[in-house]
Amino acid sequence: MTVTKLDNNLTELAQHLARFRDHPLGHFIDGRADAGRSGRDFDNLTPIDNSVIGRVAAGDAADIDAAAQAAAAAFPAWRAFGGDARRALLHRIADGIEARGREIALIESYDTGQPLRFMSKAALRAAENFRFFADRAPTACEGRSMPAGDHVNYSLRQPIGPVGVITPWNTPFMLSTWKIAPALAAGCTVVHKPAEWSPLSAMLLAEICHDAGLPPGVLNTVNGIGEQAGRALTEHPAIKAIAFVGESSTGSHIMRQGAATLKRVHFELGGKNPVIVFADADLERALDAVTFMIYSLNGERCTSSSRLLVEQSIYDAFVARVAERAGRIRVGHPLDPATEVGPLIHPRHFDKVCGYFDAAREEGARIAAGGVPCALDGKGNFVAPTLFADADNSMRVAREEIFGPVLTAIPFADEAEAVALANDTEYGLTGYVWTRDGGRGQRIALALEAGMIWVNSENNRHLPAPFGGMKMSGIGRDGGDYSFEFYMETKNVCVALDTHGVPSLGKHE
Repeated sequence: MTVTKLDNNLTELAQHLARFRDHPLGHFIDGRADAGRSGRDFDNLTPIDNSVIGRVAAGDAADIDAAAQAAAAAFPAWRAFGGDARRALLHRIADGIEARGREIALIESYDTGQPLRFMSKAALRAAENFRFFADRAPTACEGRSMPAGDHVNYSLRQPIGPVGVITPWNTPFMLSTWKIAPALAAGCTVVHKPAEWSPLSAMLLAEICHDAGLPPGVLNTVNGIGEQAGRALTEHPAIKAIAFVGESSTGSHIMRQGAATLKRVHFELGGKNPVIVFADADLERALDAVTFMIYSLNGERCTSSSRLLVEQSIYDAFVARVAERAGRIRVGHPLDPATEVGPLIHPRHFDKVCGYFDAAREEGARIAAGGVPCALDGKGNFVAPTLFADADNSMRVAREEIFGPVLTAIPFADEAEAVALANDTEYGLTGYVWTRDGGRGQRIALALEAGMIWVNSENNRHLPAPFGGMKMSGIGRDGGDYSFEFYMETKNVCVALDTHGVPSLGKHE
């Protein structure tokens, strides 16, 4: 273990965490820190040993109302701010993210349990998100002209108004920018409700935006429990739309809660994503991608390839190699640069993931790697990277989203069976295909019931491309112009050339 680097990281982290230990972490409303109105708070734990990092204000309906009213009051001026001005300001926010990138990475690694090697890149990706949408702010309102005989139609887009953004706990800073940056670029104001299990970095983003000159009320952050603060946000009449990333069941609740006010919703939800490996694939590259896409980020990622479908003729050999790789993955303290898998986010989630170890045994799957907790110095939410082999699609470990470093391997006989197995799920977020047969790769990409398919690649993101799922994996798309379709209303204007005959009534003698 790289003890010296770990100790240095812990020393640096302690300086950043001091502010969170002095008093409860509150909210950020209307351009300033806000202690909250409920008088209640809750513990924020580090998953490394489940010790208390600090207390967090438990926002309620009154806090959400204050934030929503601030967002509504700030909306007219922000809408009129102008695309060029928004572009410059969002680039300043990106500069601020980069300047505080080390602080963001350390705090988020300690708060979530994600290895520092990934969190340092997450901060850079967050800045990239802001720059990408900043450059599109000047053209966000553009539509098109459509001549039609004696009339000219032209369309344009206008920001929908104050929106709610509810973000998850797995890579919270980066994922929050993936939602907030396009909303701000479109001219919307935002009320952000971070996940209660990893709330710290959301306050850093609010501070960075404020320091960059974002006007008061344009971005408001309210901490709290989902059933209280989250529900109040989804039901608030001033909030015109809700963008949510999280579990499918929570998405269903949000849709019901927002129905009374006819809220527009955008959901990026769960997945049980297949990776299909054919015998003719480049097996070295496929092996790298399979292990990376399930065991990186502690397996706590919506796009993880958690079902491994392998052609029968290479199944035993390929699964054995995956098991060997899983057994060599370095599990440890997330601030240790050598660590590849850290602790799971929370004791409740740890218990959920560990419950699948018994389920696999009961249903007859073979545990080829892992399948056990592996505490660090007797503490923390650590589990060994796990591989369930010889499974079938009827097993819970093949059907339910585990959301941890757990992979389930299933053999298939031919292309038709591979597609049938892959589609036999309520989810439809992503799919991955490994084959040297270009035609087969295209056929399967067209046949898979998922919003995103990668052929001979891991989850390689292109920011202008649509990101989202089918079935129980979501509604709507992020990325490029697709994000603006959610945060903006499309308006058509029809202008007459004064040459057409206008129909009339009541002119008779």
